[in-house]
Formats: sequence, structure tokens, C-alpha cells
Amino acid sequence: MAFVFSSAFRKQGLFVPFLNAVRGMSSSGGPTPPFTTLSVSRPVDTVTHVEICRPEKRNAMNKAFWLEMVDCFNQIAEDSKCRVVVFSGAGKLFTSGIDLMGMASDILQPEGDDTARISWNVRRTIAKYQETFTVIEKCPKPVIVAVHGACIGGGVDLITACDIRLCTQDAWFQVKEVDIGLAADVGTLQRLPRVIGSRSLVNELAFTARKMHADEAKSCGLVSRVFPDKEAMMAGALEMAGEIASKSPVAVQGTKVNLVYSRDHSVADSLDYMSTWNMSMLQTQDLMKSAQAAMEKKSLKEIIFSKL
Repeated sequence: MAFVFSSAFRKQGLFVPFLNAVRGMSSSGGPTPPFTTLSVSRPVDTVTHVEICRPEKRNAMNKAFWLEMVDCFNQIAEDSKCRVVVFSGAGKLFTSGIDLMGMASDILQPEGDDTARISWNVRRTIAKYQETFTVIEKCPKPVIVAVHGACIGGGVDLITACDIRLCTQDAWFQVKEVDIGLAADVGTLQRLPRVIGSRSLVNELAFTARKMHADEAKSCGLVSRVFPDKEAMMAGALEMAGEIASKSPVAVQGTKVNLVYSRDHSVADSLDYMSTWNMSMLQTQDLMKSAQAAMEKKSLKEIIFSKL
């Protein structure tokens, strides 16, 4: 699918700055301190770009990555300037999944004097790794993930915790865990059935560890858009992020919180939660500003919403 820049970007004189931002997103200069596995940047004022940055290791997820993701997204959640996150991978592919060599001690040599204590420590370790991707869901800012090349194992766990999934035509996805002798335990088996909706397809992918390519990922709903290459995808992700960031952060972040809540609760419980949520959130100036912009036929990009 070819990418077309919206007329809004051209009319508002944002085309050149937009292209410069895209180029910056597509060529990481390496991890940004204090992180050793992540590059974090601000391509535009309200959008944060987080990139897995271990290209020499095929963006494999080592011990530092699992800890740094939690720190990174906790900081983003509290960042009042940030309204949207774009997540991607540096180098030739998105991620090859877990770094088996780097994680071997935690997985194969757990601490403990007996079976009970070993099991207790293994469970605690798994829960800690689960939080690495759950923190994406807990972050109230929408997260757009942009996948190119391979997305293997832990990569599928990661993207299923994101809100919007985009990929390139050469992307492929693989629930790899059964091939290395374990059941996926940090989110894929819990989130993928809700993302795709077909239990049969999820079971097939999880039991066989076969590759799913971009066209199939689009047709089953794993991704919502497929782009011809990474540059076009990053441009598409940034424009989408800009569109979301132009809207009321009260409305957008409230929408994410309630979408996640409704996924895990009944319709009745979700409606009750929604009414409790909006009894305070409707008392915002953003509502009047948005309504006035609509009546005056103005773009929301012209409206200034306060930080949240």
C-alpha cells in the first residue's frame, strides 16, 4: 500500500519538518543514556519515539531490555508533554526475540535450595518479565508499534500489548516459544486471542511456530496497515501519531483506559466504569474547545489543549 502525505501537512507548512522528523526516526544514533538497549527521542513536541536499539544483536531482548522498558514507559506515562508513542526497531529487523545467551542464568539456573524455593523464584522472575510489556498497556498514552522484517517470540508478546500495529510488506511474525521448549509466558497466549479473534488461528500459530507474513497479518487483524518499506511505515506512523496528538489528551487517554478496561470486563461493568470515569472527565475545557472548533470548521491542530 503506497503512503500518501495528507493535504493537512502540506497546507499547514509541516511537510518539510515532517520529513526531517521521519528521517530522524529511521536512523538511530544508538541507545540514549541512561538506557543501553533503547533509543528515546522526540521527533515532534507531543510524540515520543522509542526504538529497540541492539541492531548488532538483531534487537534480541537481553536482561537490560526487560528492566529498561519498565523504566522507560513509567517515565512516558508521567510525561505531560507526550501524547502518543511510536515504537520501532533499529537495523534490519524489529526483533529476534529473547536473548537466550543473555537470559540463560535466569531461565536455566534459577536460585533456590529445593523445588518450592526454585519454583517461587521462577514465578517471581516470570512476573517481572510480564510487567515489561504490561507497562505498555498501563501507559495511558496510545502506543503505535511499527514492525519491519522479523518479529519473533518476545516481539509478538510486545506488539500485542500495543494499541495500533503497523508493518512493512516484508514483515513476518512468529510465536517461536514451542520451538525452544516452552510455552510463551509474557503475554502472547493471553493477548493474541483477543487481538485476532480466531482461536483456531492463534492455536495453529502457537502450536506450530510457523511464520505469519504481512498479508495474512493484515487479513486476520494483527496489523491494521501494511506499508511498502520502513521509511513509508515510519512516515505513516508519525502522521498517525500527529493526528492523535492533535486531539484532546483527556479524550484520547480516557479512551485508551476504557478500551483496555472493557476488553477484560463485561459490557455492564464497562458501562458502569465509563459513567464513573466521565462524570469527572466531561468537566473539561477540552470539550468546549473541540465543539467550538467543529462549529467553526477549524482543524484540531489549530487548538491548544493543556498538558495532561
